[in-house]
Amino acid sequence: MKKIVCAVFAAACLLAMGCSKKAQVSITTAADLDGKKIGCQAGTTGELYVQENVANATLKSFKTGIDAALDLKNGAIDAVVLDELPAKEIVKRNSDLTIVNAPFATEEYAIAVRKGNTELLDSINKTIATMRDDGTYESLINAFMPVDGNIVVPDDVESDGTAVIKMGTNAAFPPFEYTVGTKVVGFDATMSQMIARDYNRKLEIVDMSFDSLIASLQSGAIDFIAAGMTATDERRQNVDFSEPYYSSNQVIIIRK
Repeated sequence: MKKIVCAVFAAACLLAMGCSKKAQVSITTAADLDGKKIGCQAGTTGELYVQENVANATLKSFKTGIDAALDLKNGAIDAVVLDELPAKEIVKRNSDLTIVNAPFATEEYAIAVRKGNTELLDSINKTIATMRDDGTYESLINAFMPVDGNIVVPDDVESDGTAVIKMGTNAAFPPFEYTVGTKVVGFDATMSQMIARDYNRKLEIVDMSFDSLIASLQSGAIDFIAAGMTATDERRQNVDFSEPYYSSNQVIIIRK
């Protein structure tokens, strides 16, 4: 009887102290996402990948990758699928999270303009080509994606233009676009300053939710999108894309 009482007491203690803990979830490859609760940023290729390729998944969409990571930390979801560099920034700031060493779904970022806006598109492609040829592209990579992790935001690129061109983005995607104080900075922000300069316009950055960008472009609220946006066939039905300017992978964030 004493052994039974002790066993019951031990079980009660476990319920009080440990049974509220979430069961450990093993995710080591993309295949392990099947049947899991997965968080993604709304409107991203990560979300599309999960919808199309992960069987029996419970998908939860978030305004930003950081919001998804908070739910992951709290145990509300099992994993987050996100672009590689923003994922690395999240993990760097949250020691209880880690990235699965199995990147997948390679993608290419490009700048989006309204369908048929060939004048602006040609100018953007020319700027991207010039950046690659004169070393500016490499300098931006070194500034925003340094080996030592110490980002140095370059000085603003000035333009002589007086007319305004509006760049739409979602400033929750470091190191491509994020905020320092009230200012939007990042690789895409600096590149867009160069695009505006070469197009003889003054740049205005409009920050909004990622899944609102294409609709805002189509309505004329913005003139182009620079937001780490992948040039997918589905998006090409609604916008025209520039030449690719960066290749990335999707990765999986999990709790340690």
